[in-house]
Amino acid sequence: MPVLEVSQLQIFTRQGKQQRPLVHGVSFVIPRGETLALVGESGSGKSVTASAVLGLMSSSLGISSGEIRFRGDNVLEWADKKRRGLRGREIGFIFQNYQESFTPFITVGKQMNETLRSHEKLTRRQAKVHALEWLEQVGLPAERVYSSYPFQLSGGQLQRAAIAAAMMLQPSLLIADEPTTALDVLSGEKVLDVLASLQKRTGCAVLLISHDLRHVVKRASTIAVMKDGHIVELDTAEHILYHCHHEYTQQLLNARPYIT
Repeated sequence: MPVLEVSQLQIFTRQGKQQRPLVHGVSFVIPRGETLALVGESGSGKSVTASAVLGLMSSSLGISSGEIRFRGDNVLEWADKKRRGLRGREIGFIFQNYQESFTPFITVGKQMNETLRSHEKLTRRQAKVHALEWLEQVGLPAERVYSSYPFQLSGGQLQRAAIAAAMMLQPSLLIADEPTTALDVLSGEKVLDVLASLQKRTGCAVLLISHDLRHVVKRASTIAVMKDGHIVELDTAEHILYHCHHEYTQQLLNARPYIT
């Protein structure tokens, strides 16, 4: 059974009394331990699709038809409270802007502790040990980062701390929405290396949102290319790289150098 299966998803935006389609019949599957990348330019519908999976669409958006099945259950049939229970515990999320991952005036460690204790029956000491372990796993100086405020960390450090915070509950699915956009190239590569390592260790499925094929062809098992709300091509990363069919896919490949 796939961790995530999206079938014929249709999303619209409300404009007064009118509804304008944004996402048109999107379908894809992510098995356990694999990464599917939704790739396309700004406005293609990739982030809207991810927000629908997470259940965090803005009030101006709606779903007209389709299914979002998480481990076999169509979550669109669930009440909001039940869907909220998935977030964090079963579905982790990494923001595009790493600064949104943490409250600026509370230390990183305290925020990680609060997250852990809201989902697990842990003492403060147990939560701290667990948080420190995950900060170490993402390659950070754990004690220093744990005691730091977000503004005291670099962008790359903060994004890796956000990955630790998202993964420490060991979700079945991780949604990473443009996790390297606000970082320089080297920091972005390091963040994606960490993400790949943790995925291999935990076996979670990953939905990676990106506009950058440099990262996608190296990290994803499968690539879904989106344009104007449609998936125009869906195939393995290798096939997309060497045997793509759609003109738009080729344009994206030509626009971004492939890093070996």
